[in-house]
Amino acid sequence: MNFFNIILILTNMSFLISCQNEKAEAPQSAYSEVYRNQLHFSPEANWMNDPNGLVYFDGEYHLFYQYYPDSNVWGPMHWGHAVSTDLVTWQHMPVALYPDSLGYIFSGSAVIDHENTSGFGREGGPPPMVAIFTHHEPKGADAGTSTFQYQSLAYSLDKGRSWTKYEGNPVVPNPGIRDFRDPKVIRHNEEWIMVFAANDRVKFYTSPDLRNWTFQSDFGMGHGAQGRPWECPDLFPLVADDGIEKWVLIVSIGSEASNGGSGTQYFIGHWDGERFINDNDPTQVLWLDEGKDNYAGVTWSDIPEADGRRLFIGWMSNWQYAQVVPTTEWRSAMTLPRKLTLNNTKSGYRVLQTPVRELEQLRVQTLQLASGLIEEPLDLLAEISERSGLYELELTFQKPDSFPITITYGDGVGASIATGYNPVTQQFFIDRTFSGHSEFSKEFAGLHQTTRIDEMGDHIFLRIYIDKASIEVFANGGAPVLTDIFFPKTDFSDLEIIPSQGPISLVEGKVHTLKSMW
Repeated sequence: MNFFNIILILTNMSFLISCQNEKAEAPQSAYSEVYRNQLHFSPEANWMNDPNGLVYFDGEYHLFYQYYPDSNVWGPMHWGHAVSTDLVTWQHMPVALYPDSLGYIFSGSAVIDHENTSGFGREGGPPPMVAIFTHHEPKGADAGTSTFQYQSLAYSLDKGRSWTKYEGNPVVPNPGIRDFRDPKVIRHNEEWIMVFAANDRVKFYTSPDLRNWTFQSDFGMGHGAQGRPWECPDLFPLVADDGIEKWVLIVSIGSEASNGGSGTQYFIGHWDGERFINDNDPTQVLWLDEGKDNYAGVTWSDIPEADGRRLFIGWMSNWQYAQVVPTTEWRSAMTLPRKLTLNNTKSGYRVLQTPVRELEQLRVQTLQLASGLIEEPLDLLAEISERSGLYELELTFQKPDSFPITITYGDGVGASIATGYNPVTQQFFIDRTFSGHSEFSKEFAGLHQTTRIDEMGDHIFLRIYIDKASIEVFANGGAPVLTDIFFPKTDFSDLEIIPSQGPISLVEGKVHTLKSMW
């Protein structure tokens, strides 16, 4: 064997070893750990909770989030950061904001100061990206004071890649309210409006320049669900399907949500420049999501007018068990990004949620289901060649009189998660009672139902996204919506429509297999 043959053999061996190493490393780069969702954003490692600073600028959607880079449970809060050009595939960025002498970096928002009202911009440079967030001073919190949270600013002149904290922080000092946090800022009628949570209500401030803020009003006492604390508010106008503009106020509550624990409600009304006026009976509660696992969600600012959508994302967990779910490398994911619209219904104006259209790029294979009467369990994956474990279902049923519609996803031997519609109670549901691991919290297993749906047409429409450890159900065009996480003990591979008590009629159906966003 000559020298050149030896070199050729060694080169080929090196190539093979290289390929094997790439394959060995692929699972980590592809987020392949057990329970790692493939359709939802999650951090590379460690703890994440609320989405923060959602803003669009120069072709990029920015997602900042509450992050503790040193542990998989909550700790000193930073702002993690990721960017996307399509709301589907995300690029991880370095930590954006770190704790400092004023405290941890709690939740907040971000805006593009196009007119440089703040004065942070430089002549000839891009408009500043301004983050408005809560500083949380831990020593004051531990000492039992009531002034340890206040609102502060930071700004970026390079598309969010580096940040400078404002030397005049805090811009909204604390007047003596223990829970005083989570500012959301919007631009309206040539002024800035800030809404943030203050224990059992929200407060509204206005400013000409983001630095100097004037208190305008409170809202909340006696309105909606009163679980405490109120957190992560958002305020924005939406034009309804009848052409009327209304204002939507989103408020997350830390306890006593519709199915227990933390959840998110909303109010419909109008903004008069100083106050939010609720159009509905103060005791009426409107839930944005009636599953267990959609909290602290807010919307993106500065979406271009040519797009015009109001885009939302939430934290896909619940404070009842968020820190003890059975993941180790990381904890928590975000919901799918959603478009919010407003419809005028017989019951009043209601917010609808639909998955963003960009998610359609993840579809790999589509199976058209045959319409007809279902009298035996229908295997939805019987003709699917590659079972990815990632699915999108579009199912339209004739509204049943008495027999429930049930879709189950399970292991075929007793463990499953189920969703569907019960015509007797007129409720949509997710049942994760037997979905797998639940021993980590007595609050986890159970049946989660929407409030009674009185307005129903002749058909039931369900759009369902199934990921490795989550399910999101968008019913009847996006109201109601349910989001739940789950942790199967063995792989789930059986996806069926179950006529559990009698035949049901499928009008139309599609099953899309999906690919990983990673």
